Amino acid sequence: MRLLVLGGTEFVGRAVVEAALGRGWDVTVLNRGRHAPAPGVTALTGDRTAPGGLDALDAHAGDWDAVVDTWSAAPRPVHEAARLLRGRARRYVYVSSCSVYAWAPPAGYGEDAPVVEGAAPDADRTDYARDKRGGELAAVDAFGTEDSVLVRAGLILGPYENVGRLPWWLGRIARGGPVLAPGPRDLPLQYVDARDLAAWILGAAEQELSGPFNLMSPQGHATMGELLDACVRVTGSDAELRWTGPEVVLGAGIEPWTQLPVWVPPGTDMHDALHAADVSRAVATGLSCRPAGETVADTWNWLRSIGGTAPHRPDRTVKGLDPRVEAEVLAGTGGVSDTTP
Repeated sequence: MRLLVLGGTEFVGRAVVEAALGRGWDVTVLNRGRHAPAPGVTALTGDRTAPGGLDALDAHAGDWDAVVDTWSAAPRPVHEAARLLRGRARRYVYVSSCSVYAWAPPAGYGEDAPVVEGAAPDADRTDYARDKRGGELAAVDAFGTEDSVLVRAGLILGPYENVGRLPWWLGRIARGGPVLAPGPRDLPLQYVDARDLAAWILGAAEQELSGPFNLMSPQGHATMGELLDACVRVTGSDAELRWTGPEVVLGAGIEPWTQLPVWVPPGTDMHDALHAADVSRAVATGLSCRPAGETVADTWNWLRSIGGTAPHRPDRTVKGLDPRVEAEVLAGTGGVSDTTP
């Protein structure tokens, strides 16, 4: 297979590239050249936001079995790339987001749930949901519904993460001491390891799939307790998880998802939207998700290999809880101590 990845040096793009190389595929990447590409790829340089940013791609000889595009800003660059590549690629895989669904999708929502309105394939930047939906429309506009794949990913974790969710938890737990663990401990989580996402994408190209797919683990694949227990285990720290009820966390003014990454309180629209999607279509077409402990361990090993500080995308919010706020909440409640491995 011949694969073109637009991006290909960070997080999901890097995972796709490494998975494709592992299968012996011929891989080309196009990006701004700010990060070193994986060894073994054909690297083209271009800034999709600048005039002439696709010139290197236009001049490159050959065609591809599939294109993978991870763009997440204004839809216009997706529109321009897809239009340029139609006729040179058989399938366009756009890594979208479950954020494209109209808020708030109910628990168990499938790919036929209503999507946000007001998106356009050639629009300038608006907001994340409409930008991603616009990217979907751009892919379909150029490749049609039969030759485009819309990967509606949810929470993505794993090595190379540059968003700051699992790396923050690992860093916090590695420091040890009492840790504010947002409960309940058995809160079900739904996410996907970037490498499992990449494997499914390559399988979609091989199977010539088309259409939208919710792409995250089955509901309850892991719990908040399993995720944080794994963080304690792999870091080997003396961290003491103190499980604290959602009402206490919210009462302290702590923001779910950002100040306490991954976590959102149960019984809310936010939890239904982020951790309760129907992924049966993806599972039926080959999605397989590794255990949470493996994702945590591999992310920790990667963090240590780069000195312990994860890269952070400048267009994403900074994640994590101020240590002073954490200490104040724990001092007021004590939490429930639980260090069960």
